[in-house]
Amino acid sequence: MMQNLHCNFFFLLFCIFFSTTLALTWSQSSQFNQAKNYEGSSDLVDLQYHMGPVLASSPINLYIIWYGNWNPTHQSTIKDFIYSLSSPAPYPSVSDWWKTVRLYTDQTGSNITGTISLSGEFYDSKYSHGGSLSRLSMQSIIKHAVTSSYPRALPLNPNNGLYLVLTSPDVRVQDFCRAVCGFHYFTFPTIVGVTVPYAWVGYSGKQCPGICAYPFAWPKYSGRPPPSTNGGNNIMRAPNGDPGVDGMISVLAHELAEVASNPLVNAWYAGDDPTAPTEIADLCMGVYGSGGGGGYVGVVSRDRWGNGYNVNGVKGRKFMVQWVWNPVKRRCFGPNAMD
Repeated sequence: MMQNLHCNFFFLLFCIFFSTTLALTWSQSSQFNQAKNYEGSSDLVDLQYHMGPVLASSPINLYIIWYGNWNPTHQSTIKDFIYSLSSPAPYPSVSDWWKTVRLYTDQTGSNITGTISLSGEFYDSKYSHGGSLSRLSMQSIIKHAVTSSYPRALPLNPNNGLYLVLTSPDVRVQDFCRAVCGFHYFTFPTIVGVTVPYAWVGYSGKQCPGICAYPFAWPKYSGRPPPSTNGGNNIMRAPNGDPGVDGMISVLAHELAEVASNPLVNAWYAGDDPTAPTEIADLCMGVYGSGGGGGYVGVVSRDRWGNGYNVNGVKGRKFMVQWVWNPVKRRCFGPNAMD
Protein backbone atom coordinates (compact mmCIF):
# COMPACT_ATOMS: atom_id res chain seq x y z
CA MET A 1 0.00 0.00 0.00
CA MET A 2 1.01 3.58 -0.45
CA GLN A 3 1.41 6.58 1.73
CA ASN A 4 -1.85 8.06 0.77
CA LEU A 5 -1.79 11.77 0.07
CA HIS A 6 -1.01 13.21 -3.34
CA CYS A 7 1.12 16.18 -2.40
CA ASN A 8 2.22 19.35 -4.14
CA PHE A 9 4.29 22.33 -3.19
CA PHE A 10 1.37 24.52 -2.17
CA PHE A 11 0.20 22.06 0.43
CA LEU A 12 3.58 20.80 1.61
CA LEU A 13 3.03 21.46 5.30
CA PHE A 14 -0.40 19.86 5.05
CA CYS A 15 1.14 16.84 3.34
CA ILE A 16 3.99 16.45 5.79
CA PHE A 17 1.53 16.35 8.66
CA PHE A 18 -0.89 13.93 7.08
CA SER A 19 1.72 11.71 5.43
CA THR A 20 2.76 10.69 8.94
CA THR A 21 -0.78 10.09 10.16
CA LEU A 22 -3.01 8.88 7.33
CA ALA A 23 -0.71 6.59 5.37
CA LEU A 24 -2.13 3.53 3.70
CA THR A 25 0.26 0.68 4.34
CA TRP A 26 0.60 -3.03 3.82
CA SER A 27 -0.40 -4.89 6.97
CA GLN A 28 -1.24 -8.54 7.31
CA SER A 29 -3.03 -8.20 10.63
CA SER A 30 -6.29 -7.21 8.93
CA GLN A 31 -6.47 -10.39 6.91
CA PHE A 32 -7.20 -12.59 9.92
CA ASN A 33 -10.61 -11.02 10.34
CA GLN A 34 -11.23 -10.68 6.61
CA ALA A 35 -14.30 -12.63 5.56
CA LYS A 36 -14.26 -11.57 1.91
CA ASN A 37 -11.58 -12.10 -0.68
CA TYR A 38 -11.53 -11.97 -4.44
CA GLU A 39 -9.76 -15.18 -5.41
CA GLY A 40 -12.83 -15.93 -7.49
CA SER A 41 -13.93 -13.62 -10.29
CA SER A 42 -15.86 -10.66 -8.93
CA ASP A 43 -17.82 -7.82 -10.49
CA LEU A 44 -17.75 -6.03 -7.13
CA VAL A 45 -14.18 -4.81 -7.62
CA ASP A 46 -14.17 -1.39 -9.27
CA LEU A 47 -10.49 -1.05 -10.13
CA GLN A 48 -10.02 2.02 -12.30
CA TYR A 49 -7.26 3.87 -14.09
CA HIS A 50 -6.93 7.52 -13.06
CA MET A 51 -4.67 8.64 -15.94
CA GLY A 52 -1.42 8.83 -13.98
CA PRO A 53 1.89 7.21 -14.97
CA VAL A 54 2.99 3.66 -14.31
CA LEU A 55 6.59 2.44 -14.22
CA ALA A 56 6.80 1.71 -17.93
CA SER A 57 10.33 2.98 -18.66
CA SER A 58 12.67 0.06 -19.22
CA PRO A 59 14.55 -0.86 -17.20
CA ILE A 60 13.43 0.21 -13.75
CA ASN A 61 16.68 1.06 -11.99
CA LEU A 62 16.20 -0.18 -8.43
CA TYR A 63 18.41 1.21 -5.69
CA ILE A 64 18.51 -0.49 -2.28
CA ILE A 65 19.33 1.36 0.92
CA TRP A 66 20.28 -1.16 3.61
CA TYR A 67 19.52 0.76 6.79
CA GLY A 68 21.03 -0.61 9.97
CA ASN A 69 22.93 -3.80 10.74
CA TRP A 70 22.11 -6.46 8.15
CA ASN A 71 22.76 -10.20 8.00
CA PRO A 72 24.60 -10.86 4.69
CA THR A 73 22.64 -14.10 4.19
CA HIS A 74 19.37 -12.18 4.42
CA GLN A 75 20.68 -9.59 1.98
CA SER A 76 21.60 -12.31 -0.48
CA THR A 77 18.11 -13.84 -0.28
CA ILE A 78 16.42 -10.48 -0.90
CA LYS A 79 18.70 -9.63 -3.82
CA ASP A 80 18.08 -13.03 -5.39
CA PHE A 81 14.35 -12.29 -5.28
CA ILE A 82 14.91 -8.96 -7.04
CA TYR A 83 17.07 -10.65 -9.68
CA SER A 84 14.31 -13.22 -10.14
CA LEU A 85 11.79 -10.58 -11.22
CA SER A 86 13.49 -10.26 -14.60
CA SER A 87 15.33 -13.57 -14.92
CA PRO A 88 14.12 -16.94 -16.19
CA ALA A 89 13.48 -19.75 -13.72
CA PRO A 90 11.40 -22.95 -13.78
CA TYR A 91 7.67 -22.38 -14.04
CA PRO A 92 5.95 -21.06 -11.97
CA SER A 93 8.58 -18.39 -11.54
CA VAL A 94 8.87 -14.97 -9.95
CA SER A 95 9.08 -13.45 -13.44
CA ASP A 96 5.86 -15.32 -14.37
CA TRP A 97 4.24 -13.71 -11.32
CA TRP A 98 5.44 -10.28 -12.48
CA LYS A 99 3.69 -10.83 -15.84
CA THR A 100 0.37 -10.15 -14.10
CA VAL A 101 1.71 -6.81 -12.87
CA ARG A 102 2.86 -6.05 -16.42
CA LEU A 103 -0.73 -6.20 -17.70
CA TYR A 104 -1.30 -2.68 -16.34
CA THR A 105 -0.72 0.19 -18.77
CA ASP A 106 -0.55 3.97 -18.84
CA GLN A 107 -2.67 6.27 -21.00
CA THR A 108 -0.38 5.65 -24.00
CA GLY A 109 -0.97 1.91 -23.75
CA SER A 110 2.56 1.22 -22.51
CA ASN A 111 2.79 -1.73 -20.16
CA ILE A 112 4.70 -1.79 -16.90
CA THR A 113 8.24 -2.81 -17.70
CA GLY A 114 9.43 -6.39 -17.47
CA THR A 115 12.99 -5.41 -16.61
CA ILE A 116 13.98 -4.45 -13.08
CA SER A 117 17.69 -3.88 -12.66
CA LEU A 118 19.41 -3.74 -9.28
CA SER A 119 21.50 -0.68 -10.11
CA GLY A 120 23.00 0.32 -6.79
CA GLU A 121 23.23 -0.35 -3.05
CA PHE A 122 23.91 1.97 -0.15
CA TYR A 123 24.91 0.65 3.27
CA ASP A 124 23.63 2.97 5.98
CA SER A 125 25.19 0.89 8.73
CA LYS A 126 25.80 3.93 10.96
CA TYR A 127 22.05 4.54 11.35
CA SER A 128 22.24 8.07 9.90
CA HIS A 129 18.79 8.97 11.27
CA GLY A 130 18.86 6.91 14.44
CA GLY A 131 17.23 3.67 15.47
CA SER A 132 13.68 4.99 15.66
CA LEU A 133 12.18 6.34 12.45
CA SER A 134 9.01 8.10 11.37
CA ARG A 135 7.48 7.34 8.00
CA LEU A 136 8.68 10.68 6.68
CA SER A 137 12.22 9.75 7.76
CA MET A 138 12.44 7.44 4.75
CA GLN A 139 12.71 10.45 2.46
CA SER A 140 15.55 11.93 4.50
CA ILE A 141 17.30 8.54 4.41
CA ILE A 142 17.04 8.58 0.62
CA LYS A 143 18.41 12.14 0.58
CA HIS A 144 21.36 10.99 2.70
CA ALA A 145 22.01 8.05 0.37
CA VAL A 146 22.17 10.24 -2.75
CA THR A 147 24.36 12.94 -1.19
CA SER A 148 26.69 11.05 1.16
CA SER A 149 30.32 10.74 0.15
CA TYR A 150 30.74 7.55 2.19
CA PRO A 151 30.69 4.75 1.36
CA ARG A 152 29.46 5.86 -2.07
CA ALA A 153 26.43 7.93 -2.95
CA LEU A 154 23.59 6.50 -5.00
CA PRO A 155 22.63 8.36 -8.17
CA LEU A 156 19.54 10.53 -7.98
CA ASN A 157 17.51 9.18 -10.90
CA PRO A 158 14.18 10.95 -11.54
CA ASN A 159 13.66 9.26 -14.91
CA ASN A 160 13.45 5.56 -14.16
CA GLY A 161 14.75 5.23 -10.61
CA LEU A 162 12.98 3.37 -7.78
CA TYR A 163 14.39 3.54 -4.25
CA LEU A 164 13.93 0.79 -1.69
CA VAL A 165 14.62 1.41 2.00
CA LEU A 166 15.00 -1.81 4.00
CA THR A 167 15.37 -1.56 7.78
CA SER A 168 17.21 -4.13 9.88
CA PRO A 169 15.72 -6.11 12.82
CA ASP A 170 16.71 -3.58 15.48
CA VAL A 171 15.23 -0.50 13.79
CA ARG A 172 11.90 0.82 15.07
CA VAL A 173 9.62 2.43 12.50
CA GLN A 174 6.46 4.41 13.15
CA ASP A 175 3.47 2.02 13.25
CA PHE A 176 5.65 -0.96 12.26
CA CYS A 177 4.01 -4.17 13.52
CA ARG A 178 0.98 -2.27 14.78
CA ALA A 179 -0.40 -1.15 11.41
CA VAL A 180 2.51 -1.26 8.99
CA CYS A 181 4.67 -3.95 7.36
CA GLY A 182 5.65 -1.82 4.39
CA PHE A 183 4.49 1.12 2.28
CA HIS A 184 5.28 2.99 -0.91
CA TYR A 185 5.03 6.63 -1.87
CA PHE A 186 7.04 9.31 -3.71
CA THR A 187 9.59 11.84 -2.50
CA PHE A 188 8.96 15.55 -1.94
CA PRO A 189 11.25 17.79 -4.02
CA THR A 190 11.74 20.01 -0.97
CA ILE A 191 13.37 17.09 0.85
CA VAL A 192 15.10 15.00 -1.81
CA GLY A 193 15.30 17.48 -4.69
CA VAL A 194 13.11 15.59 -7.15
CA THR A 195 10.04 13.39 -7.18
CA VAL A 196 10.95 9.70 -7.31
CA PRO A 197 8.92 6.65 -6.22
CA TYR A 198 10.13 4.66 -3.26
CA ALA A 199 9.10 1.85 -0.95
CA TRP A 200 9.99 0.82 2.57
CA VAL A 201 9.84 -2.68 4.11
CA GLY A 202 10.97 -3.67 7.58
CA TYR A 203 12.44 -6.95 8.80
CA SER A 204 9.90 -8.37 11.24
CA GLY A 205 11.64 -11.56 12.37
CA LYS A 206 12.38 -10.23 15.86
CA GLN A 207 9.73 -7.56 16.35
CA CYS A 208 6.52 -9.11 15.01
CA PRO A 209 6.84 -12.26 12.90
CA GLY A 210 3.24 -13.21 13.73
CA ILE A 211 2.02 -10.03 12.06
CA CYS A 212 4.37 -9.35 9.14
CA ALA A 213 5.87 -12.79 8.43
CA TYR A 214 2.62 -14.62 7.67
CA PRO A 215 2.25 -17.49 6.80
CA PHE A 216 5.55 -18.53 8.38
CA ALA A 217 4.44 -17.31 11.80
CA TRP A 218 1.00 -17.05 13.34
CA PRO A 219 -0.32 -14.29 15.64
CA LYS A 220 -1.09 -15.51 19.12
CA TYR A 221 -4.15 -13.30 19.44
CA SER A 222 -5.86 -14.72 16.34
CA GLY A 223 -7.57 -17.60 18.15
CA ARG A 224 -7.19 -19.74 15.02
CA PRO A 225 -4.95 -22.69 14.20
CA PRO A 226 -1.94 -21.93 11.99
CA PRO A 227 -2.33 -22.29 8.23
CA SER A 228 -1.47 -25.47 6.40
CA THR A 229 -1.79 -26.86 2.91
CA ASN A 230 -2.69 -30.34 4.15
CA GLY A 231 -5.29 -29.64 6.82
CA GLY A 232 -2.88 -29.95 9.73
CA ASN A 233 -1.95 -27.44 12.38
CA ASN A 234 1.74 -26.92 11.69
CA ILE A 235 3.24 -23.52 10.91
CA MET A 236 4.35 -23.41 7.29
CA ARG A 237 8.12 -23.47 7.13
CA ALA A 238 9.93 -20.68 5.30
CA PRO A 239 11.51 -21.69 1.95
CA ASN A 240 14.76 -19.81 2.61
CA GLY A 241 15.05 -20.80 6.24
CA ASP A 242 14.11 -17.56 7.98
CA PRO A 243 10.47 -16.48 8.60
CA GLY A 244 11.49 -12.83 8.90
CA VAL A 245 13.23 -12.57 5.55
CA ASP A 246 10.76 -14.81 3.69
CA GLY A 247 7.85 -12.82 5.10
CA MET A 248 9.66 -9.62 4.18
CA ILE A 249 9.98 -10.79 0.56
CA SER A 250 6.22 -11.27 0.33
CA VAL A 251 5.70 -7.72 1.63
CA LEU A 252 8.34 -6.48 -0.80
CA ALA A 253 6.55 -8.17 -3.72
CA HIS A 254 3.30 -6.54 -2.61
CA GLU A 255 4.88 -3.08 -2.53
CA LEU A 256 6.72 -3.46 -5.84
CA ALA A 257 3.49 -4.45 -7.59
CA GLU A 258 1.70 -1.41 -6.21
CA VAL A 259 4.45 1.17 -6.71
CA ALA A 260 4.79 -0.02 -10.33
CA SER A 261 1.06 0.36 -11.01
CA ASN A 262 0.42 3.47 -8.88
CA PRO A 263 3.70 5.32 -8.29
CA LEU A 264 2.28 8.83 -7.89
CA VAL A 265 -1.06 7.96 -6.29
CA ASN A 266 -2.98 8.73 -9.47
CA ALA A 267 -2.92 5.59 -11.61
CA TRP A 268 -4.47 2.19 -10.79
CA TYR A 269 -6.61 1.81 -7.68
CA ALA A 270 -10.16 1.07 -6.58
CA GLY A 271 -12.34 3.50 -4.64
CA ASP A 272 -13.28 7.15 -5.04
CA ASP A 273 -10.92 8.54 -2.41
CA PRO A 274 -7.27 8.84 -3.51
CA THR A 275 -6.27 9.25 0.15
CA ALA A 276 -7.60 5.74 0.82
CA PRO A 277 -7.08 3.72 -2.36
CA THR A 278 -7.30 -0.05 -2.65
CA GLU A 279 -4.45 -1.13 -4.90
CA ILE A 280 -3.80 -4.21 -6.99
CA ALA A 281 -2.17 -6.20 -4.18
CA ASP A 282 -4.54 -4.99 -1.47
CA LEU A 283 -7.35 -6.80 -3.27
CA CYS A 284 -5.58 -10.12 -2.77
CA MET A 285 -4.39 -9.85 0.83
CA GLY A 286 -3.55 -13.29 2.22
CA VAL A 287 -4.07 -15.14 -1.09
CA TYR A 288 -1.09 -17.22 -2.26
CA GLY A 289 -2.81 -20.03 -4.14
CA SER A 290 -6.14 -21.29 -5.46
CA GLY A 291 -8.84 -21.23 -2.80
CA GLY A 292 -6.90 -18.84 -0.57
CA GLY A 293 -8.46 -16.35 1.83
CA GLY A 294 -9.77 -16.06 5.36
CA GLY A 295 -6.44 -17.13 6.90
CA TYR A 296 -5.87 -20.02 4.45
CA VAL A 297 -3.03 -19.33 2.00
CA GLY A 298 -4.48 -21.53 -0.75
CA VAL A 299 -2.95 -24.45 -2.59
CA VAL A 300 0.82 -24.03 -2.67
CA SER A 301 3.77 -26.33 -3.19
CA ARG A 302 6.20 -27.94 -0.75
CA ASP A 303 9.86 -28.56 -1.38
CA ARG A 304 11.59 -31.77 -0.36
CA TRP A 305 12.09 -30.43 3.18
CA GLY A 306 8.42 -29.53 3.53
CA ASN A 307 8.89 -25.76 3.16
CA GLY A 308 6.02 -23.89 1.51
CA TYR A 309 6.47 -21.88 -1.70
CA ASN A 310 4.53 -20.81 -4.79
CA VAL A 311 7.17 -19.47 -7.21
CA ASN A 312 10.69 -20.37 -8.28
CA GLY A 313 13.59 -17.93 -8.47
CA VAL A 314 17.20 -17.77 -9.60
CA LYS A 315 19.95 -19.94 -8.09
CA GLY A 316 17.39 -22.59 -7.17
CA ARG A 317 15.61 -20.23 -4.77
CA LYS A 318 11.95 -20.66 -3.91
CA PHE A 319 9.67 -17.93 -2.63
CA MET A 320 6.15 -17.42 -1.34
CA VAL A 321 4.60 -14.24 -2.74
CA GLN A 322 1.08 -12.93 -2.53
CA TRP A 323 -1.12 -12.92 -5.63
CA VAL A 324 -2.19 -9.66 -7.28
CA TRP A 325 -5.33 -8.61 -9.12
CA ASN A 326 -5.38 -9.67 -12.77
CA PRO A 327 -7.27 -7.01 -14.79
CA VAL A 328 -7.97 -9.40 -17.66
CA LYS A 329 -9.27 -12.33 -15.62
CA ARG A 330 -10.81 -9.90 -13.09
CA ARG A 331 -9.66 -11.91 -10.12
CA CYS A 332 -6.63 -12.54 -7.99
CA PHE A 333 -4.14 -14.64 -9.87
CA GLY A 334 -0.68 -16.14 -9.68
CA PRO A 335 1.24 -18.50 -11.98
CA ASN A 336 0.66 -21.38 -9.53
CA ALA A 337 -3.13 -21.17 -10.02
CA MET A 338 -4.76 -24.54 -10.56
CA ASP A 339 -6.86 -23.29 -13.52
